[in-house]
Amino acid sequence: MLKNNTTTLYSEIFSASLENRKLIAILIDPEEFTIETTSEFLKQIPPETTHVFVGGSTVPNGATEAVVTALKFQTEKPIILFPGDVSQLTPKADALLFLSLLSGDNPEYLIGQHVKAVSKVRDFGLVVIPTAYLLLDGGHQSAVARVTGTTPMSQENVQIIVDTAKAGELLGMKLIYLEAGSGAKNPVSEAIIRAVKNEINIPLIVGGGIRTESQKQAAYQAGATMVVMGTQFEVRSANDE
Repeated sequence: MLKNNTTTLYSEIFSASLENRKLIAILIDPEEFTIETTSEFLKQIPPETTHVFVGGSTVPNGATEAVVTALKFQTEKPIILFPGDVSQLTPKADALLFLSLLSGDNPEYLIGQHVKAVSKVRDFGLVVIPTAYLLLDGGHQSAVARVTGTTPMSQENVQIIVDTAKAGELLGMKLIYLEAGSGAKNPVSEAIIRAVKNEINIPLIVGGGIRTESQKQAAYQAGATMVVMGTQFEVRSANDE
């Protein structure tokens, strides 16, 4: 039977949003991760890391489960699936971001993949968190845009982004995820984060192109509940103050 979003894991994220506590997730792409380095990798991630996301736009079959299994042996941090498609689902994780790509008009990523996923996750015991996923233009063609065949939203169209995020909330989504895409030259702007945060009443996740401490803090100050950083995060340094 599917677990719903009233479980503790989501409640903790929602509480962090209400209490203005800062959460940070490190995103691992199984296609680029070497399992043998799991222990060393976990020692290098920021000490304030609260969650680990696992997923990518194109991942070989079985790779996600192998990475999640390795992580579960090494850390007690919640492991949340951030899947590019249904093939990346595994019962080994703690939760699943049930992503609906609201920034695009490809029905496969609005609802198609979700229907295909139901038979897999029904008995997995995962916490399933409906998530409105908005891909914004980060100045670099992202894998998400290429795989989904959708066009990122221009960061100049702030009101459209805000309205799309709010539509996600009104549809019943439990998280809003603003994504500038992997390898983004330009992270989601503070103006967009602030405008979306002022409109919604659910937690806001921001990712893509956030590599430094100053970029991370800027996202928090603008209203992000959780910041997502990739595996190429930079170590905090005096030069980044």
